Amino acid sequence: MAVNLPSPDPASLHAVQGVLLGVAEAGIRKPGRKDLTVIQIAPGASAAGVFTQNRFCAAPVQVCRQHLQRTGGADIRALVVNTGCANAGTGAQGLADAQQTCIELAGLLGVDPAQVLPFSTGVILEPLPMPRLLAGLPAAIGAARSDGWALAAQAIMTTDTVPKAASLQVDIDGVRITLTGMSKGAGMIRPNMATMLGFIATDAAVEPAVLQHLTQAAADASFNSITVDGDTSTNDSLVVVATGKAALPAITDAASPAAQALQAALTQLAQQLAQAIVRDGEGATKFITLTVEGARSRDEARQVAYAVAHSPLVKTAFFASDPNLGRILAAVGYAGVDDLDVGDVDLYLDDVHVATRGGRHPAYREEDGQRVMRQAEITVRIVLGRGTAAATVWTCDLSHDYVSINADYRS
Repeated sequence: MAVNLPSPDPASLHAVQGVLLGVAEAGIRKPGRKDLTVIQIAPGASAAGVFTQNRFCAAPVQVCRQHLQRTGGADIRALVVNTGCANAGTGAQGLADAQQTCIELAGLLGVDPAQVLPFSTGVILEPLPMPRLLAGLPAAIGAARSDGWALAAQAIMTTDTVPKAASLQVDIDGVRITLTGMSKGAGMIRPNMATMLGFIATDAAVEPAVLQHLTQAAADASFNSITVDGDTSTNDSLVVVATGKAALPAITDAASPAAQALQAALTQLAQQLAQAIVRDGEGATKFITLTVEGARSRDEARQVAYAVAHSPLVKTAFFASDPNLGRILAAVGYAGVDDLDVGDVDLYLDDVHVATRGGRHPAYREEDGQRVMRQAEITVRIVLGRGTAAATVWTCDLSHDYVSINADYRS
């Protein structure tokens, strides 16, 4: 069960001018399941993307990169997403299938294939069932609607237990700007770029190079700061589309006040979607915020935070609500900060001061640690005492259900 994560209220998801979403049941995964999504985009939109750094990246990731490079991120007209098959580890045939998907959808929409971006999620090392996928495209197109975000968020799910979508509106220079997005992911989560699959649209007009800058910055502060199990997927993709339909002059300078305002809104939305993935982590019962302060650099702080977040011993202790907090100190110690002075390190569990000067804090009582560990949401704060840099990572616990879900994934 997801940790304090209800299904999104469709009424709370604002339509974005210039975006239509349609879903269909193509039979890619199992009967009775919507598994194909087509997102149509009005002419003149900008698009930007960040993708997995896994060298075994999926065919659709490779094609997306090629199409964004070929178009310069200008006038992307459609996104197509299938679940049930990742089209990863599929060699030359997988690339041909991803390209053919773009060609077929482009023909149906009357656009160039390079204006279509493909995405896949599901089982690795299996070929796409192309006849079923292609046959489902007309139905997905025919189902297009401006208020289709909730349906699309559900259609892109794999082991997710709830759909993940969010929306917000901000005023920039007196103009109301809308941002709406969705994401999917619950396992194989340690993004090394963006998210498993994430799509955000805004009606602001943004020059493609500026949008790329904003997208990368938002990803670094959100999807690049989460982990469920430490595995970087072959298919991680985050795409942001700016349709330009709002009555706001085009944003052409990343340093402008308008760009900074849009950056703040985009980051806020991306963080909400990223944290939803952790809250719905496979088998998760706890949502954990890990903040490392007093580091010499942000990279050093993230290095320590991820060491703690990836420790099976730490994660299972959280699942058991067991204040065996020496495991956190052990992870800090092996994080790779070679000249770390443990005498300068402080550890807090919410408001409880657990350790100081290399050992247990004199006032720490195990019942205080137990009280915090029983909570569904927990904050761990680690102060290294060697600088002014800080970083935050969001993670979850590791339960019996995580093993069961992944053991039965293809069943």
